[in-house]
Amino acid sequence: MNDKITPCLWYDGTAEEAATFYAATFPNSSVDAVHRAPGDYPSGKQGDVLTVDFTVLGMKFIGLNGGPIFKFNEAVSFQVHTDTQEETDRYWNAIIDNGGAASMCGWCRDKWGLSWQITPRVLTRATTHADPAAAHRAFAAMMTMQKIDIAAIEAALEG
Repeated sequence: MNDKITPCLWYDGTAEEAATFYAATFPNSSVDAVHRAPGDYPSGKQGDVLTVDFTVLGMKFIGLNGGPIFKFNEAVSFQVHTDTQEETDRYWNAIIDNGGAASMCGWCRDKWGLSWQITPRVLTRATTHADPAAAHRAFAAMMTMQKIDIAAIEAALEG
């Protein structure tokens, strides 16, 4: 366990909702603690949920209800490595079907604006393949996709 650094994610009053969604969506995930403000603060009142300690895929996070000042953007994303199409579909669909938005090349954004890359391991292996032509074919196939289609990546890799 890494106790030297914990990413803190800024939410506008929805940290507990987000943590609960992540815990329900990903294995080895949980809402670990909910902390209420001991006094009033710029975006809330005493007793409001101030921070939420949670775990996603074994990694610890803190969700801070900091208010509307800062928003997530694509400069930071979480890459989730998947092994099967079923796993890829499950995570992608959970994010998209719960208020998220699809993007290209395996990227999507959840309803809170946090960017995710749902990345089958076969895609990483294919686009870094020792055969430059095979890697190019797999990369070209990926560039046409929103959610990654493992069978199509494998077919492109094989030529």
